Amino acid sequence: MNLHRILKIVAGLLGLAGIIFLVMVISKGDTAIQSAAADGDSAVLDPMLYVTYVIFALTILLVLIFVLQNLFTNTGSLKSTLIGVGAFAGVLIISYILSSGSDAGDYFYNGVPATEGEAHMVGAGLVAFYILIIGAAVAMLLSGIKKISK
Repeated sequence: MNLHRILKIVAGLLGLAGIIFLVMVISKGDTAIQSAAADGDSAVLDPMLYVTYVIFALTILLVLIFVLQNLFTNTGSLKSTLIGVGAFAGVLIISYILSSGSDAGDYFYNGVPATEGEAHMVGAGLVAFYILIIGAAVAMLLSGIKKISK
């Protein structure tokens, strides 16, 4: 059996399980599910969630397998991928250095103030976002200028 046939069978089985569990959820009704959730009982939704977890895990696994397989069979793309990963890591390092956690006491989650480390990481994420947005805007601008000049 080839991989395509195996994946079609697995997808069919997971789809069938999803349909069966969906029918079970719908047959219970909204009020029964809401009252069970209020009591902390999630037995009605658990099977559907397990199917979702399996599908998500298989998707991530297959994407990783095929991406890594393509990277190592095509060495030209491996070099450009490593340059991109290195540039992204550089942006993350620069944003971590530029951010500070000095305003940690200003932020609360469920009444608990954020620690300095948490505030530092959130600030680093925001700075990285700003750097990447500016980089994307500059790249689009340069691409547009290049197209216009041709």
